[in-house]
Amino acid sequence: MMSFAVGLSAGFLRADGRPAFPDFDLLPLERDPEIALRRLPPRGGLIAAEDTAGLDALILLGEAFTAASIAADGRLKLVARFGVGFDKVDTAACSAAGIPVSITPDAVRRPVAVAIIALMLALACRLPEKDKLARLGAPGFARRSEAMGVGLEGRVLGSLGLGNIASEMFRLAAPFGMRFVAHDPYADPARAVALGVEMVGLDALFESSDVLAVNAPLAPGTHGIVSAGRIGRMKRSAFLINTARGALVDQAALAAALVQGRIAGAGLDVFEPEPPAPDDPIFAAPNVIAAPHGLSWTDQGFAAIGAACIAAVQAIRAGRSPAHLANPEVLTAKPRFTR
Repeated sequence: MMSFAVGLSAGFLRADGRPAFPDFDLLPLERDPEIALRRLPPRGGLIAAEDTAGLDALILLGEAFTAASIAADGRLKLVARFGVGFDKVDTAACSAAGIPVSITPDAVRRPVAVAIIALMLALACRLPEKDKLARLGAPGFARRSEAMGVGLEGRVLGSLGLGNIASEMFRLAAPFGMRFVAHDPYADPARAVALGVEMVGLDALFESSDVLAVNAPLAPGTHGIVSAGRIGRMKRSAFLINTARGALVDQAALAAALVQGRIAGAGLDVFEPEPPAPDDPIFAAPNVIAAPHGLSWTDQGFAAIGAACIAAVQAIRAGRSPAHLANPEVLTAKPRFTR
């Protein structure tokens, strides 16, 4: 009997051969005598057709998967994206080839929402500035009133998007006593009501939010949606948080607004390009808290993402549809929330 071949993209291994993410438990696959694991070679962030030849499933980290990644043997039955963003996956090509692309929204929902809350609290409390003052000793303590924080009660927490992550963000923020607003033309009205979120127009979202979190997927219609004009509508006291995708935001316009004090600060876990250059203008702003697209990376989060990918592989192997697909049309399934 032919083994069920599962590939792991190159990013799952460090240069020295050690696992890059030891919390990703591969034992359910490794212990199955009917599954053959194959680790793909690094190819500069790309997946080649020769890599997927002979594979039944591929667990994909951050590498690009295009039409040129699909082997001619027609054997590949699943691309399991390790995470929720699939902007580097050509889902149309996968659909044309009959390949489902699974994602892991349930596994990333809580970790990313926690990362948003962490950035909001750090910005509101002016944590980086206070950290620097504390390290100065008595002179820094004498200047602590210069870094007065911002209270959150009664302030407006806004979200561009009302999918899984935004919904979890609002649930976690409930004890802060904030008012919630969001813009999402595809949102379920019942979800907004249940969360106590007022749905508003796009311009009103930017104008009213004291803290604005970007929780939209990257697509042709959302590229650069946080534009210079919309940043210009924000309050001077407002904070912008982006943990979704860097290309959703006009980064040059954001940097200019921060340097000029036209908004109060930003918390960024994603950039455009990524990684950004060390001398990128965004880092010239003193009111930016930055993370290397990994603020939500936790032991629990990666264990859950890995388990979800393995569940998708096991479902395909058993002839079932995985729980969450980026291209549900390939199996005529009902679309699901992606963020």
